[in-house]
Amino acid sequence: MDSAREASDAPTPAGPPDLLDASTDAAAIVAADGVVVGWTRGAQELLGRAASEVVGRSAAELVATDRDPARVAGVARRCRAGMGWSGLVPVRHRDGRVLDVDLRVSASFRIGDDECFLLSARERSRRWTVGQSVLDGFLTRSPVGMAVMDLQLRYVWLNDTLERFGGVPREQRLGRRLSDLLPGLQAVSLEKLMCKVLETGIPVTDYEYLGWSWADPHRRHAYSTSFFPLVGDDGSIAGVCYMVQDVTERWDARQLLSLVNEAGTRVGTTLDVMRTAQELADFAVPRFADFVIVDLLEPVLSTEGHGAWLTDAGPAPVRPVMRRAGMASVREGCPEAVARIGDRVDFLPPPHDARLLIDGEPIHIPVLDPSDALWTAQQPERAASIRAFGLHSLISVPMRARNTALGLATFVRSVNPVPFRSDDVLPARELAARAALCVDNARRYTREHTAAVTLQRSLLPHALAGGTALEVASSYLPADATDGVGGDWFDVIPLSGARVGLVVGDVVGHGITAAATMGRLRTAVQTLADMEMPPDELLAHLDDLVLRLSAERTDDPAAQQSATAFLGATCLYAVYDPVTQRCTMARAGHPPPVVVTADGRVSFPEPPAGPPLGLGGMAFEATEIELAENSLIGLYTDGLVETADRDIEQGMNRLGEVLARSEADLTALCTSAVRQLVPVPRPDDVALLLARTHALGADRVVSWDVPVDPAAVADVRARATRQVEAWGLGDLAMTSELIVSELVTNAVRYATPPIRLRLLLDARLTCEVSDASSTAPRLRHARIMDEGGRGLFLVAQLARRWGVRYTADGKIIWAEQELP
Repeated sequence: MDSAREASDAPTPAGPPDLLDASTDAAAIVAADGVVVGWTRGAQELLGRAASEVVGRSAAELVATDRDPARVAGVARRCRAGMGWSGLVPVRHRDGRVLDVDLRVSASFRIGDDECFLLSARERSRRWTVGQSVLDGFLTRSPVGMAVMDLQLRYVWLNDTLERFGGVPREQRLGRRLSDLLPGLQAVSLEKLMCKVLETGIPVTDYEYLGWSWADPHRRHAYSTSFFPLVGDDGSIAGVCYMVQDVTERWDARQLLSLVNEAGTRVGTTLDVMRTAQELADFAVPRFADFVIVDLLEPVLSTEGHGAWLTDAGPAPVRPVMRRAGMASVREGCPEAVARIGDRVDFLPPPHDARLLIDGEPIHIPVLDPSDALWTAQQPERAASIRAFGLHSLISVPMRARNTALGLATFVRSVNPVPFRSDDVLPARELAARAALCVDNARRYTREHTAAVTLQRSLLPHALAGGTALEVASSYLPADATDGVGGDWFDVIPLSGARVGLVVGDVVGHGITAAATMGRLRTAVQTLADMEMPPDELLAHLDDLVLRLSAERTDDPAAQQSATAFLGATCLYAVYDPVTQRCTMARAGHPPPVVVTADGRVSFPEPPAGPPLGLGGMAFEATEIELAENSLIGLYTDGLVETADRDIEQGMNRLGEVLARSEADLTALCTSAVRQLVPVPRPDDVALLLARTHALGADRVVSWDVPVDPAAVADVRARATRQVEAWGLGDLAMTSELIVSELVTNAVRYATPPIRLRLLLDARLTCEVSDASSTAPRLRHARIMDEGGRGLFLVAQLARRWGVRYTADGKIIWAEQELP
């Protein structure tokens, strides 16, 4: 250790020399007793002293005053205590100059048995000094408001800008607290921030608040304030300084952006025109105005028109007809002062005419004077209302979207004493523009929705008739989706022989496309059913039709969308025969029907599940079940039984439970079942078709075997005539005799036995002749000189309708007559 303290020309650091000399700061190693044992080139450059002049001598000799040796001597003691130390120390250069250096204890370690410390130092940058008059002039005339407060938060100094902001003379401020001059919560909040700065020494920057400016007392200003501590040479805090900037423009821009963004979430939440207008009024009060009215043109509210109002009747356009669509006020009763929601209004602020809605700019009336001659002459009731409710400032903004005039939004202030300024026109315009776009979207949706609903209702059956075989009831609910109209459908089709066809189907999707697709499929099913096809064959032909329509190529996007919609269609078709009380059914990707017997037993007969329509390549199979008297059969779409939180099997079981509680009124049961099973809002369309079965009594069905002998025709004809008269249908005896004679004669001559005649009486009188031949008769139009060929022509003229249906054993030729 003694050798380390001997003077030498080279530094003697306690470690590798390059470790100390790598730092740009001056560094030295000092022992615990204050003797320098290491000296770097940085230290030599800082103080101009070589290592030979310093090493081995007390570091206190380098300090420039008698006060700081104690501080330097205490470094080792504080380091040993784990406190660490740094601070400003004046040291003397070799040429006699005194340098202020920032001294810091960087590390502590041991060299042999001695404890040593590594000290680093850097000269404090020179301060730029100016004359006191220049400094005072700069601070006093600075565009930023500044003030100095003492430890008791009393004003010590402030500049001209801050004096102008507050409006309180400098003489009245000095020596007083901020809360003494500006009583209120804002002054208390500012003083709390200053107290926090005094306690922690941590500055607070860019604290914004609203206040009033003496130079502009009619408008609230936004200020940004920063607080920082004033530190003396000894490191103690002597006060706090704060700076204030007027950031009203930045605040207004941010508030406008926030207002418009919030309006985007509050206005236009629904696709209802009236609701959207009311949302604008509710949002703007009291955020922007005290009283808001929204008047829309009548075509906008109409579901028939396009909503545009572009009129040009010469220099003075026709005054528009508008209706009050929305209004809100901070004053009770004020919205109903002149007009109520839905009333016709013609409000246009004088002296503006109807062209304001087409190409006019917003109207800004800073001071609304109801005594103005124009208001008194043109709108006396409104002038009286303005006086009664203290309305004093107004902005009216035309609502336009997509080059379409929609209406007028008017913002009025009454309770708020600050009149609308020119800067307020921009937010009013933005609010009206955003609301106008939402209103136009709602108007367009309403128009499209009305068209889709009209199409849907026109394509669904208006009345269902099951004859004497079935009592039927139905319920259809469109989904609560954006388009609101889907492709579910149902139908009841009267067939020959007192039979009835039941059909239900589902087209995936919503809107006009789904509704149009549904209409095409329903028409196709009716056509194929009239051709007397059994259910499995009907679905096979319907599948072929869908494949052909889906394969159509077109450049029309709407047609392409319609063709694509076919691929998501399902269908179930069933035929009930009241004579045999049997029901034959087949399905194409559709849920099975539900059957409830008269004693409440529930079952789900499942015909083989064929593929959805439009896939092709797979056959459809039919199933036949027996339905006892007063059985209930239900056909439905998946929207009734399947939801997000309930799978289809659970829904089917729930449907069976509801239908098992049979009610006498089938319509009431149908409505009740849908209400109990369908959630609100509805994610999918819902269709339910219920039918209660009835058997055709034996007294209403008679049949005879017909011998293959032309002589037997007269006897069969006589029997049929007597039966018709026995049923009390004497008016139909002659026509029935002619029909029976012609059909039986043709069967005897051309058909294959066995031949059978059957008469049925339900809603109509039906004559059926069956045989084992599959050859269909052909209606001929005989020429004048022909002796025959008029038989089926006479049948077609006498009967309401006639036709042929094929069976597994042959065919049946039938003819129906209306009952008198």
